[in-house]
Amino acid sequence: MELILREDVDKLGRRGDVVKVADGYGRNFLLPRRLAMAVNSTNKAMIEKEKKANEARLAKEKAEFESLAGRIAGLRFIAPRKVGENEQLYGSVTAGDVGEFLRSKGIEIDKRKVQLEEAIKQLGEHEVKIRLHPEVVASLKLLVTKEG
Repeated sequence: MELILREDVDKLGRRGDVVKVADGYGRNFLLPRRLAMAVNSTNKAMIEKEKKANEARLAKEKAEFESLAGRIAGLRFIAPRKVGENEQLYGSVTAGDVGEFLRSKGIEIDKRKVQLEEAIKQLGEHEVKIRLHPEVVASLKLLVTKEG
């Protein structure tokens, strides 16, 4: 049975793909849950129209995020922190701190987009990656200094 996927289905395909599946899987799972629809000229035309609109929207979003990445690349975040003996930080610089800094500069970014493997616990200059879009990653210079 050939069907057009309405939604992304794990291990099967993405929205708009024409897939060949077992009759039972199509009739008993995909069609009742409205995850797929029958292949015919009307449905194909509708999906193609949606794909083109979606591609245009994604291209516009990507351009906006690339512009935002340029703004972020020009920023430098200086994070003063209290330091103990042996230059050890009390506390750390987290993704939340980076998110707050960007918010203070008028850039609304979800802190989950900030890619820190672990919190920064050392003085010095660090580069922080921020994934704005699947194809756009911004870099932010972060300088952790002694407070006071």
